[in-house]
Amino acid sequence: MIGRLRRAYRAMRLGTRLALGLAVLSLTVFAVVGTALTTYMRDYLAAQLDTQLAQGQIAQSKSVADHGTLSGKKYYSWFYAVYDVTDGKAVLRTPEDPADLPDDVDDFTALARTQAGAHREVLRTARLRGAGEYRLRACEVEPGVVLVSAAPLDGIEDTVGRLVTLQAVTFGLALVALVALGRGMLRRGLKPLSDMAHTARDITSHDLTDSARLPVRHDRRGGGAEVEELRTAFNTMLEHIDDSLAVRAEAEQRLRRFVADASHELRTPLMSVRGYADLFQYAAANAPEERERHLARLRAEAARMGVLLDDLLLLARLDAADVETPLRPVEADLVELAGQAADAFRATRPGHPLTVAPGPASVPLRLDPQRIRQVLDNLLTNAAVHTPPGTPVSLAVSVADGTARVEVTDAGPGIPPADRERVFDRFYRVDKARSRDRGGSGLGLAVARSLVAAHGGRITVTGGPGRTRFTVTLPLSARSYEPVT
Repeated sequence: MIGRLRRAYRAMRLGTRLALGLAVLSLTVFAVVGTALTTYMRDYLAAQLDTQLAQGQIAQSKSVADHGTLSGKKYYSWFYAVYDVTDGKAVLRTPEDPADLPDDVDDFTALARTQAGAHREVLRTARLRGAGEYRLRACEVEPGVVLVSAAPLDGIEDTVGRLVTLQAVTFGLALVALVALGRGMLRRGLKPLSDMAHTARDITSHDLTDSARLPVRHDRRGGGAEVEELRTAFNTMLEHIDDSLAVRAEAEQRLRRFVADASHELRTPLMSVRGYADLFQYAAANAPEERERHLARLRAEAARMGVLLDDLLLLARLDAADVETPLRPVEADLVELAGQAADAFRATRPGHPLTVAPGPASVPLRLDPQRIRQVLDNLLTNAAVHTPPGTPVSLAVSVADGTARVEVTDAGPGIPPADRERVFDRFYRVDKARSRDRGGSGLGLAVARSLVAAHGGRITVTGGPGRTRFTVTLPLSARSYEPVT
């Protein structure tokens, strides 16, 4: 039975549980208040009756002492008895009226003997046979004479009974109203929790595979500070889930695009290798010059595929920098690295005049010189590949706001604004018609950005028609990098 009640209680809603708890608490309070009030009222009425008995016996005792009788000084429904007490024996005097005595006077006689020995007023409550509950009081009129008066308690019991009935009805109605109103208030106060549960069900029914955004929020207010705090935490959690889903969706989209682009980029040199291998097999008996030409093409395609794979491996290691960093940082001079990159560019790209802007004589930093040099070479090569011959290119090194900056600027056609945000994406090309032989694999800027980010810096692109500027920003504060083992 108790187990079923427990299971039924656990199956109830929170509002019902609270309403029942409120009802039990209210019932307990009402019971305590009613008991205290009833007890107080009973004692008060009994004290009043004792006082009335005492006041009545004062006049009656005088009448008994003067005339030997009560002389009519009686109260309706009271009993009276006069005893002569000698040597512990109480002898009842003949009453003026037989109705003055109950059917059983044993309690009167015992009280008279007790009072004679106590020499003080004695009070007692007794149930008289055939009469009911009475309050008895004995007083000594004069030595050897004791007056015993008895007043009925049915008036007190009737009053107390009415009080109990009134309390039961009033408290019952108050309890019903309290439970009903409390249930309504609890329902209204807990409605935000129900709304949150409804919002959670909306989330579970939302297909997260189609969209990375959760189109639900709990915007309804109310319910108090605690519920408001829960609502804020709930919405914060949804924002966090929203952001996490967006990041995951973006990462999955980049991964799919990366796999597709990598497969496409690798397929071209592989097809070339296969084609030249077939040609080499077909022309194996031909002139040595033709075989050498085919072998040269095979080596070129293999080298191109090796560069692409190296870039992919480097990007993968940069993405997993928390596990293994590809950097080998040492103390190096950024100005010296920029000069070396400028000399190499002039030697390999004589058709693009390069200007090195004046700047600081030395900018010592803790960095990986090989990787920073790779970044600078990629930017300079990008400026040469994507601009017409004869386009001037400039290189500048500066220090400002606690950072070292390297700027590579060209006076080419510029990058459309719609493409500037994506030029650092992997395998992305501004000119979609550009051949891979001239335009590269589309990984140069992605590698450059990842390498700069691994050094704690950033790379940005600005400009418009007639100018494009790539800016590499590195922190001057020394950073410790674990060398690759």
